[in-house]
Order: sequence, then structure tokens, then C-alpha cells
Amino acid sequence: MSGVREVVTLQLGHYAGSVGAHWWGLQEALFSSNSAASDLDEAIQHDVLFRTGRTVQGRETFTPRLILMDLKESLTSLKQEGYLYEDPKTNTPIAWKGSLTTHQQDPVPPSPVLEGLDQPEGDRFSNGDFASKSLPGGKPQQLAKPLASESPAPAWSDFLRTNLHPRTILTIHEYNREEESNRLEAFGQGEKLLQDGRYLEELEDRLHFYVEECDYLQGFQLLCDLHNGFSGVGSKAVELLQDEYAGKGILTCGLTPVLQSSLPHRHFYRLMNTALGIVRLSSQSSLFCPLSLNGRLGLKQDGPVSLPYLQYKPSLDYHTSAILATALDTLTIPYRLQMSDITMSNLTENLNFSGRKVAEASAAVPFPVAEDQSLPDALYNQQPSEVWCPLSSCGNRSDAGCFAQSVVLRGIGKRQQVSNVPPGTEPKSVLHMCETGQEVLARYLHTISPRTLSTSLLLQGPCKLLAPYPQFFSPFLNKHGFLSEKPLYGPPKIESIPVLAAFQSSAGLYRTLGDIYRELHGMDLRRWESFFSAGVEMDDFREALDELRTLSLCYKKSSLDESSDDDTD
Repeated sequence: MSGVREVVTLQLGHYAGSVGAHWWGLQEALFSSNSAASDLDEAIQHDVLFRTGRTVQGRETFTPRLILMDLKESLTSLKQEGYLYEDPKTNTPIAWKGSLTTHQQDPVPPSPVLEGLDQPEGDRFSNGDFASKSLPGGKPQQLAKPLASESPAPAWSDFLRTNLHPRTILTIHEYNREEESNRLEAFGQGEKLLQDGRYLEELEDRLHFYVEECDYLQGFQLLCDLHNGFSGVGSKAVELLQDEYAGKGILTCGLTPVLQSSLPHRHFYRLMNTALGIVRLSSQSSLFCPLSLNGRLGLKQDGPVSLPYLQYKPSLDYHTSAILATALDTLTIPYRLQMSDITMSNLTENLNFSGRKVAEASAAVPFPVAEDQSLPDALYNQQPSEVWCPLSSCGNRSDAGCFAQSVVLRGIGKRQQVSNVPPGTEPKSVLHMCETGQEVLARYLHTISPRTLSTSLLLQGPCKLLAPYPQFFSPFLNKHGFLSEKPLYGPPKIESIPVLAAFQSSAGLYRTLGDIYRELHGMDLRRWESFFSAGVEMDDFREALDELRTLSLCYKKSSLDESSDDDTD
């Protein structure tokens, strides 16, 4: 399909900012490699998510078509208007005959994690220049390498390598993350921020700025914290998008970091925010997907998701957000390809039929394959339950089945895509009889899920990695992310990895959503008066719970499926 099909992205919340920071870095890593793509059908069209512009000095820029809302503390040393369009002349005081008083806030030092690190060679930013960002005072910002043992975790702005447009960041000043009594931790608080007033006007103004310059707007991507008050912000933002841009695709991801032990009331707040967020965000979006490395969404917490070839620290947003960003970057490729006819609406419509507006995400980061191994061999040797790991806090329900899925596998070279056994040799499986890699992947998905409506995409180009992406990989991977039989001597710097990722309309969501309903339905809501004093009425909350139960029933396969339905009303 010719022409650019633009997408506008919204990031709401601190963890959404962390995932976004890595995601935009992954986009930039492809800029230099895209021109060398041998197959035009695989070329990613960066204009879908990025826009061109020009600085006051006349330099051409390339920045994300992005609106980002977060609290002031998350910006650390990053200016709200960014650095890209800064005009040195604006720092000169206007002539004034009266007395002048200067109020200057001390610059925030960069995170200790990032101090003392060498700047990578040829570090390319989105303005096309080879340069480093500067902190106030002219000190270059250093980009992150692997985290030291117990260093404090950085804010997302510390590991953001992408320059932003001045209209991107919208700072919320009413709340902060440090003061216990002034947190944005309830759904109603977030709703109020966008009900009226300057934040709503600012958001509308920035949306109009980006949308009006689009030739063919295909939709909106929304990354939103699900566990805190930004769940309410996202609910109002999606409602605004639906009202003003009806008919456009809206793909929403509700993000939750790996949760640490905290005060009991925060667990209940988090669950209530999650329940309201799922109901409100899914009802207004084309498709809603929770994303997290938590084991479960409910009060009972399983351990974090284990990824066999990653040695990540679950307590570090810097680590977990990189994993989710890698999956998200792969999942959204179908509507970002240069020669693809698939739009965001096509992708979501294939998954959201029969009222199933919620999907799970799964991924293999990296996809386990050796450099000299064929794709049929790699898939044949794996159990279906081990192909990918769940990334939606829905537990490991590999036997639940799914109704529809969209699968993308990237990083498998042309010579690896089909079996390379000598002629006359008995093929080990039907996968080894396929003539193309696309056929191998489609046949495999049909074998493990014969009743599932599957769409699949196979790409040769891997997921490229640049600093400050964390180097938390197994020593059994070489620099291209392929498996080695023995651990390599010294940890190599991983430059790229193959990735498998899937959106799945899973039957397991029947139990997952039903469990959240049951946990909250049996709770005495009067104990959490403070949550409802923030703006959500108890009757509205009970109505949302009923909607959550109805949503869960959309995923029930039969009357025999999950027969222990204890929804006692």
C-alpha cells in the first residue's frame, strides 16, 4: 500500500514512559539498518510513528508523533520542551529597565547508574546528527550499559535516547511520586485531571497539532499505567479519542511493573484501578492488552515471569520495560511495514470479534535458535508451551486454547527459514517439507492450535539493540542473539536478537478476568472509602464489576469449560 499511514502515540504514566523510552530507542536502532534491507516487503516505514520537522537553526529533525503525560519527578534532568528545538537566543534576558530577580532551580544530576559510562561510538539520535544530549551546564548525558550490582534505578528520562518534540511532554504538577500523601494512586484522581481544565485543553491541542498534519491517520497507540491513577487518565483519554476520531483504530496497552511488597491498601488500590482500567479502556478501544512481567493481575501474586535467556532484575523498571518494549515493537510491525496492506484496524478486528476486546501478549525474547539451525528444526525441538512466555499477568494457561492470534517472528535469515536436509532424506516432520519460511510458521501455528484463526508474519531482519538497552543476556548467546552450545568466554555485547511475539485472544482470559471479579465482588467496599472519595461512586464501581464479569464470559469456550464458576451474586 502506497503512502504513509500515520499513528499518534500517547504515553500516560511513569512505567509507560519507561516502556516508551526503550521502544523509541529500538525504532532508532533500525534507522541505519533499514536502508540496507534486501527485501522491500520487509522495510519498516518509520514515518508511521515519526514525523519530520526543522529546528530554528534549519536542521531537519525526526521525532516521535508522541504525547507523554507524567509527573515532574520523572523528567529528572530532561526539560519539558526537550533540547532539540532549543534556541540559544531565547536565553538572553529581554531589555528591562527595572530590577531583575533570578530564580534558578539546581539541575538534577543524572542517575548514578549512568555516571561514568563511556559514550558509544557513532551514537545517532533522531535529529540525524551524531552527538550526545547535553544536561544543563553542558555536561554530556551518558548512556547506560549493564546495570551495576545495586545501583539506584534510573527514571525513564535517564535512559531515553530519542529527542522529543516540544509538544510531546505534558507535565502534571498536582501530584508527585515521593510524598505518601500526594500520590496519584486512585482511578478517580486520574479521571478528574482530564474531565475539564487545562490538561484536557492541552491534550486536545496537541492531538490536533499531530492529527492535522497527517495525510492518512490510521489510529492511535496508547500506553497507560494500569495499576495507579493513570488508569483513570487513560480512560478519559481513550474516551476523548473515541469521541473526536471515531472510526480510527485504538490499540491500548495497560502496563504494570513487577510489584514489590507494599502497604496492604496499595494492593487493593492496584486491583481496583486494574479492574476499572480493563473495563473502561477495553470498551473504548479497538483492542486492549495488559502487559506486565507479574505472574498474575489479582491480589495473589505469583513470582515474576521467567525468561530462559535473560538475567533480568524484576525490581528494575529499566530491565522489565525493555522486555515489554521489545515485545511491543515486534507485535506492532504488521501495520508499520512499508509494503503491507494491514492497518491497525485490520489487526485489531482479527482479534476482537464477538465482544472479545481484551487480548493477551506472549513472546520469546530472544527466540531460541542457533545460528546454523533451520527454523523447522528450532520449532520441531520445542514443546508448544515453551515457545513463548506470557506477558499479560494471566498465568501460564497454555492448555486453555485461543480463538485468534497475530504472530510475528523476526530475525530468521533466508537460509535458515526452511529445512536444509539433503535430497532423498526422510523429512522429520511436515515443517521440514515446507518450501518457504512463511509456510513453516503458518503450518506450525496450525499444528499447535488447529482451531485458532492465526495470522503470521516472518521477517529476516532481527530486533536491533543500541545503548542504553540493558545487556542482561545469557552467556549462551552470541552477539547476534543466537544460541551457542557452550557459554562464551566473557559476556559479548548483544547487537541484535531474534524475537517471536503474539497477540492472542485467549480462552484463558475467562478465568483471569473472572478471578478479578470474584476477588472484588466479595470485598466490603466500605473499607476503602478513601479510594471512592477520589471520585468513583460505589454504584459505578459495582456496575463496572458486572461489566468485567460479562466481558469474561466472552472467553468461555463451552458450558464444560471452567465449570467451577463461583460467581455468587
